[in-house]
Amino acid sequence: MTDTLSRPKWEMADVLRKFGDSYQKSRHVPFKHLKVVRNIVNCRTAMLGGHMEQCDSCDFERPVYNSCRDRHCPKCQTMTKEKWLEARRADLLPVEYFHQVFTVPHDLNGLILTNKKVMLDLLFKAASKTLLQFGEDPRSRLGGKIGFTLILHTWNQQLFDHFHLHCVIPAGALSADGNWIHPKNSGFLFSVLAMAKVFRGKYLDLIERAYHRGELIFVGKQSHIKNPVLFKSLLDGLRIKKWVVYSKAPFGGPHQVLDYLGRYTHRIAISNNRISDITESSVSFKYRNRSTNEAKTSTVSGQEFLRRFMLHVLPSGFVRIRHYGFLAGRNKRKCLEQCRASLNAKAPENRAKNLNAVEILKQIIGIDVSKCPKCKKGKMNQQGLIKQYFDSS
Repeated sequence: MTDTLSRPKWEMADVLRKFGDSYQKSRHVPFKHLKVVRNIVNCRTAMLGGHMEQCDSCDFERPVYNSCRDRHCPKCQTMTKEKWLEARRADLLPVEYFHQVFTVPHDLNGLILTNKKVMLDLLFKAASKTLLQFGEDPRSRLGGKIGFTLILHTWNQQLFDHFHLHCVIPAGALSADGNWIHPKNSGFLFSVLAMAKVFRGKYLDLIERAYHRGELIFVGKQSHIKNPVLFKSLLDGLRIKKWVVYSKAPFGGPHQVLDYLGRYTHRIAISNNRISDITESSVSFKYRNRSTNEAKTSTVSGQEFLRRFMLHVLPSGFVRIRHYGFLAGRNKRKCLEQCRASLNAKAPENRAKNLNAVEILKQIIGIDVSKCPKCKKGKMNQQGLIKQYFDSS
């Protein structure tokens, strides 16, 4: 499959092959990280097996190897993303959509890195409760149940730890009697200054409760704040600090929402296209300076590059895209039917339903991976299987 698509000169797998062993020897590497390394290095190689394909016109043959399906792998996100986007297409409403970002102060980075599952679960809880509270509050001029999707990002452009949630939210709410409530303001949904204060209070309260329940661990540079006095001092300082909740201009409609989601949902810390060079000792990668919007290149040692990349490996089973309100799983279907009935709208078609991977690429993305790359006329058909030499389970 990859033969028909343009390949970048360098890939994350190349970095791991070159520096992975020395990285593992220089420090304690968690098993989860070792598994990510193994999966990315062996993705779409003979180690994971696959099948042979042959053209029905010119008899050209090629091996097609299996992907690792690791969510941290730069090569395994396209198909997952397209299927997810098509499923979300069926959830869209014919209204404006807002994009908001909840950012965590860097003072908490160390605590999050040593308690990822607990701290990130609490982050989702604080942001979702904040939004639901504002939607239900009559003073927000909605007074109903809103629906929204939260997407976790843990990085900035230079791969440093930067924890924040992107939120995509329809402009309006569902009333108790099943009617759609339109917002009174077209330029914004809720006051970001008010939301930042409520979000700050909820997150810090949740962290404090987790501390008193003994759910947090304190290791390395975080060991000192296990002391109750120092932990309280940390939270007190954060309670008077200004937190950032950012709101972008509303999207023009559902199509712009899908374009946005395609850029943000299944993005990983770095794509293969951003790796510009690998030497005997260093890795160079492209990034964008957010303050100046200037494209730049950073060169760091191979060890440092991998250290930054591993900051963003998520706990096993952790869900980084979550839905709330009338988009939550257990009542989504009924709520969306009520929303559409009130808006006099029909449900969009899910174009990916019952399609296989090749059909999705051809119909939705416009890439025909079944076409023979040699004669450009024939169709590649699967022949025998290639034995898997590596157990990716």
